[in-house]
Amino acid sequence: MGKKLTIEDVHNMYQRIKEELSKVIVGQTDVVEHTIIALFSGGHILIEGVPGLGKTLLASSLSHIIGCEFKRIQFTPDLMPSDIIGTTVYNVEDHSFQVKKGPVFTHILLADEINRSPAKTQSALLEAMQEQQVTIDGTIYPLDNFFICFATQNPIEMEGTYPLPEAQIDRFLMKVLILYPQLEDENRILRNYREGFQAEHPETAGIKKILDVKAITQIQNTINNVVVDDKIIDYITRIVSVTRDYSGISIGASPRGSVALFKTARVKAITEGRDFVNPDDIKNLVCPVLRHRLILEAESEIEGITADEFLHKIINEIEVPR
Repeated sequence: MGKKLTIEDVHNMYQRIKEELSKVIVGQTDVVEHTIIALFSGGHILIEGVPGLGKTLLASSLSHIIGCEFKRIQFTPDLMPSDIIGTTVYNVEDHSFQVKKGPVFTHILLADEINRSPAKTQSALLEAMQEQQVTIDGTIYPLDNFFICFATQNPIEMEGTYPLPEAQIDRFLMKVLILYPQLEDENRILRNYREGFQAEHPETAGIKKILDVKAITQIQNTINNVVVDDKIIDYITRIVSVTRDYSGISIGASPRGSVALFKTARVKAITEGRDFVNPDDIKNLVCPVLRHRLILEAESEIEGITADEFLHKIINEIEVPR
């Protein structure tokens, strides 16, 4: 990985990571693709799905493929901010305070069921996600240059949960929905277990390390070379701006949503083997990038209309650039 990477190199790397992840994450094509797009974009990802669909396995397997450090935090109502970022402890022997760093000091952090903890604890991640640093007793401690937070939440059993603050949920580059597998995919999952696969040990599926943290930085530098025409930029801003004044939507996406759509579209272009972004790249990413940034009006929620439905309507109403 010493040489400068080309668009084709990054495309091939994407295909290899996708192939490795698909050995353990069976049938979830969109989830795998969006996870890699978030990885290459350097953004955090929120994964929503019922228990048992492989959310933890996805994050741990990706860390195995990259060969990086992985830590998991189970969010609970009694979890404290210091349990995430760390704290200072008094050393009796030399009469000094020493910093005990928390699990946030890692490369890939899995915040499991993030909505099970109060806002104060959830917000302990906010500085880490936005600034790649944490503050412990007034002292700033930088995180590694490569830091991605995978947060999961369960769409059911909402009693006793705490909705993520808008300021924090907006920091997630994408929100991915993971659904039940198709029958044949679930059969394949069971066959994998019959052949010796163990979810606690992703390597039992035969996945291999194919890149490292340094390579991720090179990939991100190469992505900057993807061409984004002014017409595409205008297409992005028109989509996002419409969400701010659309019947049924109370609050639309901010410019951070526009930036997220721009960044992920460049990666999507590379996954398709192109060095330029086209309108289809934008269309394919509108829902995972913007669905969590919209706040719907009460009437819309009562009627059961989802953010995705609004976004599909908006895409169909806006003229596609040629």
